[in-house]
Amino acid sequence: MNGLAAPHRFDLTVREAIALQQEMRERVETEERFGVIGTVGGVDVGFTDGGRMARAAAVTLRYPDLAGEVQAIACRPVTFPYVPGLLSFREIPVILAALEQLPALPDLILCDGQGYAHPRRFGIACHLGVILDRSTIGVAKSRLVGQHAEPGPGRGDWTPLTDGGGIVGAVLRTRARVRPLYVSAGHRITLATAIDWVMRCTRRYRLPEPVRMADRLASGR
Repeated sequence: MNGLAAPHRFDLTVREAIALQQEMRERVETEERFGVIGTVGGVDVGFTDGGRMARAAAVTLRYPDLAGEVQAIACRPVTFPYVPGLLSFREIPVILAALEQLPALPDLILCDGQGYAHPRRFGIACHLGVILDRSTIGVAKSRLVGQHAEPGPGRGDWTPLTDGGGIVGAVLRTRARVRPLYVSAGHRITLATAIDWVMRCTRRYRLPEPVRMADRLASGR
């Protein structure tokens, strides 16, 4: 057990949640600060009971063999409405409950969702990384903000995702001729390194293994 505790309330109004994002984004570290990566983790959340219950999955794999899976699942009632750009307030409480069950936190965590590629540059990967003081990466299946050209057809091809005149992420093709993913830095990592680690963790499938396993567990598959 990790003894994780929520550092702030999550039962906020929409206005309060936006203000908290704007305050906390100042704590995001955009440079790398991690040592040897011996474990990689993935987190994801699914919803049941008509969206009233959240089911979070946390997975840890050894690196580099991506074996030795350790997993945890937690369920909690949803206390925040569905608002694009504020999903972390719905999902992080139950994610923390799942991570708390792991024997140790992974050295690097891949989140099913956005990081810097967010309207306020503070997606769930940034939010979780700041809370845990851990390096995190956002790996999203769809775009929330920005514009991009289509990446090349090969594995590892990518193009910048731009918004507001700057690069906020990468549109990355993890397997040849499959739909790309939207990768962005979360906390304590650069975009270039985030891309590199997503590719290191991707094997046979479109999603990197930690996220793929967490996605499967969170959805009850």
